[in-house]
Amino acid sequence: MTETILKLRQIGELVLRQPARPLSLDEIQSPETQRLIAAMRDTLRDAPGVGLAAPQVGYGIQLAIIEDRAEYQQAIPPEQLAERGRQPLPFQVIINPKLNIIDPAQNLFFEGCLSVAGFTALVPRAARVRVEGLDENGEPLTIEAEDWHARILQHEIDHLHGRLYLDSMLPRSFMTSANHARFWKDVPVCEVCSAFQISYT
Repeated sequence: MTETILKLRQIGELVLRQPARPLSLDEIQSPETQRLIAAMRDTLRDAPGVGLAAPQVGYGIQLAIIEDRAEYQQAIPPEQLAERGRQPLPFQVIINPKLNIIDPAQNLFFEGCLSVAGFTALVPRAARVRVEGLDENGEPLTIEAEDWHARILQHEIDHLHGRLYLDSMLPRSFMTSANHARFWKDVPVCEVCSAFQISYT
């Protein structure tokens, strides 16, 4: 089967800063949307990444996908996976999502974005959320998620409202992905905050 790799839009392109519109049931079930979902899946896996929203490939519609494959986690120490509450997530399509915060307590970890290529920063996110929307067939969908799963959902749903992680990050932690990998990827978040004189409670 031939893969379709879509162009990833980068910060500065207006589609990333505009609220996306909801999809009707007919639109969801259309061949065009189904082809877009398949192409987004191919693009996400090619990147690779753990989530992708339609605006990131130039479509201003409320459609996002998530997938955190086990192979992505093989090089990450078990203690870091446990700290983040990160576990493999199967491929999932989320359409017209509504996000509700279940636990307002926030977790702080580094995030990157396929549309802000080459950078990362510490971003606070709610620890536990509920998302209600539709799946790829237009059937009702409810997801309750915590920790890393909740972070991915919040990140992707932000895209559907024209927001990027840059709007929520702790600015002093903003850095290149290369320097994060070189200096900070194995350092506890509390020590990163101390080193950069970041006050976060």
